[in-house]
Amino acid sequence: MPGDGFTIKSRIRKFLRSPSTGKNCKENLTSKVTLEKVLGITSSGNSALACDPRSGLVAYPAGCVVVLLNPKKNRQHHIINTSRKTITALSFSPDGKHLVTGESGHLPAVRVWDVAERKQVAELQKHKYGVSCVAFSPNGKYIVSVGNQHDMMVNVWAWKKDVIVAANKVSSKVKGVSFSEDSSYFVTVGNRHVKFWYLDHCKANKASAPVPLLGRSGLLGELRNNFFCDVACGRGSKSDSTFCITSSGLLCEFNSKRMLDKWVDLRTGLAQSLSLSEHMIFCGCADGTVRAFRPADLHFVCTLPWPHPLGSDVSSMTEAR
Repeated sequence: MPGDGFTIKSRIRKFLRSPSTGKNCKENLTSKVTLEKVLGITSSGNSALACDPRSGLVAYPAGCVVVLLNPKKNRQHHIINTSRKTITALSFSPDGKHLVTGESGHLPAVRVWDVAERKQVAELQKHKYGVSCVAFSPNGKYIVSVGNQHDMMVNVWAWKKDVIVAANKVSSKVKGVSFSEDSSYFVTVGNRHVKFWYLDHCKANKASAPVPLLGRSGLLGELRNNFFCDVACGRGSKSDSTFCITSSGLLCEFNSKRMLDKWVDLRTGLAQSLSLSEHMIFCGCADGTVRAFRPADLHFVCTLPWPHPLGSDVSSMTEAR
């Protein structure tokens, strides 16, 4: 009968609206259901993957959830974004106690989470359309957040005081950000873009309103048309240098005067990521290749062995890949 379908729908709606199966049922399910394990990852770049060097904890997004993975124990913990917006960027604090996240969508927030408690401790809503990069300063006082290509805002946030100390706009799509060892400046990179942002005048600012963030472009010379996809400021004896990587496969070094001083060819079809310590630079390239260089002179050290295929028994292997 034509009216049967309408009758069934009406009964279902009435059943769902009834007090015994509505809000109370939802609350009971929420208290009983817990997230056990996340399969997959929604990271779209380097800025959405982080590792705490102190604990070895790895953080990455899966939709509106941040997965905290302990690779030694193969155990997951989870931070669930209360706004249900997709996480697009994240980074650990220097002491590993806090995690900062950026999200996408209308009026996205930059949130700071307590890693141990997995609870939000601070929130900033100064972007309009999306956050592409976030980072803590090495002294832990500041958080820098960079908006996506539709937002274009760079904010420096004194997160413990909940004050924006400096802000400005960026003219290019930003793919990476890195703080200097002394927290006096940070560097952003992107499409034909390497820019140094200085915080010295921000520290003396006592006004309630943010001051304009002072930025100076890197001197790219003949490499000005490259896509710079990741950046890392030097450490130790190379603290005055800044290292960048291009998607075409070049490892570049900028000196203290922001000048592109030297570069080396990684001999790869595509380069994507960069990580460094005081004594080594690691470059992530195509096909899982990782090449290591010395920061002192960009001398090639080695190519790391590829990881074994998933599901294979390492103890039974007799030949290197």
